[in-house]
Amino acid sequence: MEQIPGKPAVGVVGLGIIGSRVVACLRRAGHQVWIWNRTVRPEPNFLSSPAEVAEATRHIQIFVSNGEALHSVLSAMLPALTSEHVILNHATVSPADTFIAAKIVAEKHAAFLDAPFTGSRDAAAAGQLVYYIGGDPQDLERVRSQLEVSSKQILEMGAIGQASVVKVATNLISANAVAAISEALALLDRYGVELHKLPLALENNAARSGVSDLKLPCMLEADFSPRFSLKNMFKDVQIGLAMAEEKNIELPTAGAFAGIAMAGLQRGWGDEDFSVISRFYDFPSQDRTLPETPAPATPVAPAQDAAEPAGLKNLWGLLRRKK
Repeated sequence: MEQIPGKPAVGVVGLGIIGSRVVACLRRAGHQVWIWNRTVRPEPNFLSSPAEVAEATRHIQIFVSNGEALHSVLSAMLPALTSEHVILNHATVSPADTFIAAKIVAEKHAAFLDAPFTGSRDAAAAGQLVYYIGGDPQDLERVRSQLEVSSKQILEMGAIGQASVVKVATNLISANAVAAISEALALLDRYGVELHKLPLALENNAARSGVSDLKLPCMLEADFSPRFSLKNMFKDVQIGLAMAEEKNIELPTAGAFAGIAMAGLQRGWGDEDFSVISRFYDFPSQDRTLPETPAPATPVAPAQDAAEPAGLKNLWGLLRRKK
């Protein structure tokens, strides 16, 4: 679709699972979109650098994988930034990385919004993301209309950095929920209960959640095409564990998930959906025989030191057990 008069041009940096779909939403809505990605893509208005994106438009949405990538993009963009720019970081990063990013942008008196989101591949394609916003409400109003194109809700969470905390906290819930669903399916399987009875049982059960509705059907069908990859969920849980360590909080369930996620990464599952961890239980529908793999000697999570949480020890024992 051609640009509609009166619709501001938008810049998007990062064309992964979410960024590419946000670009499609913006174009359908009539925005001219200027884009850059580390790997060159055959896309209209693909520019050669983040700085060129900043020269072409004043409102820029960033979808990169981690704090290092975010800082690199902003540093490259810095010479072209002005006080007219609004930079939105949609990557899930730590509050510390968020503050560094905001400081880089502030060097040129540009506005910065901490803007992580919830919603996976299909939600992004349908324009149904939910954005968590940290920052000045006046800066949000400058870009609200373009965010509405790819979202169903825009939720203000407070100051810069606080939206990042909310995003990491909610991802811990999702990670642990998928681990719990995997364990529940394992119990049904070992006791001879048809696995499809679980969603039936959950229909009127308080344990039902958006996570179970979204992930359980895919787990039953062994559909692990990436809506949210295991490597990214592992990264986000690691962020949460590091944040907890800073505040002297123990997160044993998050530590257990980090352990099993790391084992999945070692098996080459990093680019698959994080619900792929259910493969460790080798359900009949997944038709997969797993080779023996030794458990890591120590937990991978930075919040753990010498002692391995009891929950993680039990988990590894279960994974090593043969049928």
